[in-house]
Formats: sequence, C-alpha cells, structure tokens
Amino acid sequence: MQNYGLGHVWQQGDFVTRAIAVALIAMSVVSWTVIVLKSWNAVRLGRLAKNAERAFWHSDDFTAGVANLTQASPVPRDNPFLALALSGQEASEHHQRTRPHLHDRLDISDWITRCLKDTMDDGIARMQSGLAVLASIGGTAPFVGLFGTVWGIQHALIVIGTTGQASIDRIAGPIGEALVMTALGLVVAVPAVLGYNALTRSNKAVVVGLRRFAHGLHAYFVTGAQLASAGNGSDLRLVARTR
Repeated sequence: MQNYGLGHVWQQGDFVTRAIAVALIAMSVVSWTVIVLKSWNAVRLGRLAKNAERAFWHSDDFTAGVANLTQASPVPRDNPFLALALSGQEASEHHQRTRPHLHDRLDISDWITRCLKDTMDDGIARMQSGLAVLASIGGTAPFVGLFGTVWGIQHALIVIGTTGQASIDRIAGPIGEALVMTALGLVVAVPAVLGYNALTRSNKAVVVGLRRFAHGLHAYFVTGAQLASAGNGSDLRLVARTR
C-alpha cells in the first residue's frame, strides 16, 4: 500500500509542486515565529498595563513614579507607559522654556496632547508590527495550497488523457498530491488567523490602558491634577494638587 503523504509529494512531485510545498512550509515557520515572539511581548505588556498605572499614580511624586515604571522595564521602547511619562515631562518642560517657537502658538494642552499622541502612536505601531505578516499568511496560504491542489488535479487529468485509463492506481498519486496541498495550506493558514485575532485582542486591551494613562498624564501636566485613589483604593479619580 502506497503512502500518499508529504514525503510522497516531495518524491513524486515536479518542480512546481515542490516549490509550493517549500513556500507553505516557509510561511508556517515565519507564522509561528511571529506568533511566539509577539505572544511573549503581549504577555509582558499585559502585565505592565495591569500594574503600571497603580505603580505610577500611587507614588509620592513624579520622579518616584518614573522610577517605579523603570523597575518594571527600564527601556522606554519596550515600556510604552514609561515612554508616555517621559514624553509628557519633556513636552511640558520644552513648552515652558523655549521662546519663541511655532508650537508656542499652541497652548500647553494642545502641545502636550500632540506629544503624548505621537508617543502612543509609536508604541502602538511597535505592538502591531508583525501582525500584517500573520494577516497576509492567513489570507494567502489557503490559495497557495489551492494552487497546489489544481496542479495535482491537472496531473491526474494528464495521466488519464495519456493512458486512456481512469483507474484508481493511475490517478491516486496526483490526487494524493492535490489533497496534501489542500491540507497543508489549511494547516498554515489556521494558526496564522487564530494568532492574529488573539494578538489583536491583547493589543486592544493594552491600548485602552495606554489611553487612560495618557489622559491622566495630560491632566497632571496641564491642570496640575493627578490620579489618586478614592475611598477603598481600588478606583482612581482626579484630585487637585499644587505642582
């Protein structure tokens, strides 16, 4: 009994069949690499989002808050909450000490909003890097496998046309190639799609935390207010302070 698995496809297939198989395997390797790396980063950012706000706003002052964020992750590129805090501080100081610049025509609220938004956009872009690869693989892998399927069926028809026989032993090989290519395309596409969806949901949760943190920083630098615990310490509210 013959085995019409991937090994048979590689041995009996022509250049096109082998090229399709190699392409699908390469897509699978890239897909899983992105999924593993981005999943680790998503878990890390999820922990930061869970603890960063409380660690920062429950500090004695801004310097202590930045120190607490630095303990979680000292590199602003890897810690979007730290990057936001430093960006807000730099924007506030820069707006106060520089005269006259074009941005002085903006009030401090607009200037800090712009700087915080730019920093947050950079962080979101880094979080979403690689997701386009998963989306592309998830969308194209089934069609690559389908092309291999069509190619295998064409071989079966050629065999029937040249031999004049449609017996199962004549066409089993080409049809087996076709089915293997279909399955391989799905095996590549399904993890990519699921990984893309899971990572997108995880990133959205982090983005919500970033936006809330950015609003708090905006209030701190513009109105002289900070986020502080209210009542039982589990909720956060804005309270006035003198800077």
